[in-house]
Amino acid sequence: MHGVLPLWKPKGLTSHDCIYKLRRILKTKKVGHTGTLDPEVEGVLPICLGGATKIIPYLSDLKKVYSVRLVLGSTTDTEDATGQIVDEEPVEDFPSKQVIKDTIKQFTGTIKQIAPMYSAVRVKGKRLYEYARENIEVERPEREINIHSIDLLNVNEEMNSIDLEVSCSKGTYIRTLCVDIGKKLGYFAHMSDLKRIESDSFKASETFTFSDIESIINSNEANKMIHPPSRALNHLETYSVDENMKRLILFGQKLPLPETKDFILGKPYKVMYKDQLLAIYHIDPENNNQIRALRVFNEMQSEGD
Repeated sequence: MHGVLPLWKPKGLTSHDCIYKLRRILKTKKVGHTGTLDPEVEGVLPICLGGATKIIPYLSDLKKVYSVRLVLGSTTDTEDATGQIVDEEPVEDFPSKQVIKDTIKQFTGTIKQIAPMYSAVRVKGKRLYEYARENIEVERPEREINIHSIDLLNVNEEMNSIDLEVSCSKGTYIRTLCVDIGKKLGYFAHMSDLKRIESDSFKASETFTFSDIESIINSNEANKMIHPPSRALNHLETYSVDENMKRLILFGQKLPLPETKDFILGKPYKVMYKDQLLAIYHIDPENNNQIRALRVFNEMQSEGD
């Protein structure tokens, strides 16, 4: 079984919990996820199976899309609804939709975020959440992230809530984004709900729950939920080869720089024979006149792509 299974991760499970559960259901050991989701967050979690686990390094940096609810009037030590309230104030003048739209525009593009205390970032060998649990304050690292877009979906003045859809790069702390947007609006804020609705080009409508997966496995129709690895690599340009080249590619041989394809130094390309993913190649950094393999998928060829 080789391919990508778009899982709808439920609340209450870590991404690693999902891997263990799928290994049992699918009766296979080669299972890997393409990007962690916090236990209290549900949503799209693409799972790679069999030989497709080799493509994981080429998926983790892709954009994610989230549906998020921001609540004005209070902030917590975790920046979300699971934490203890540390500051609060009444929202006497709820911002207009236009003010909210103008404010969220300021957070698009490349911005800087300071990692929240309750996060897995390491400082001096310890996770930040370990310091937080011991009530130890440490200097938190700042990093650049990219917010591709933020759209206002809904407001509820009675609940002091603002619903947003956020498309962003890997490593974005949505709860920190909520706190920072609240500050710009003039209020304490925290994230009260979060769902990942798109990851690595897989949308919520394409996902399967654990219940779905167990039913499909029992009906011997597993292929219904497995996408070919090439689908997950849509963001990579394609280098198509003929049957003679296929054999060389599957042996991982270095090849002359193709004249029929513009290769760019440092950029990976997926190599395809018809609809079969054979490998990922790039320009050899030691010899720019040839291309070399980064990954070869010969173990998938007996079953096709």
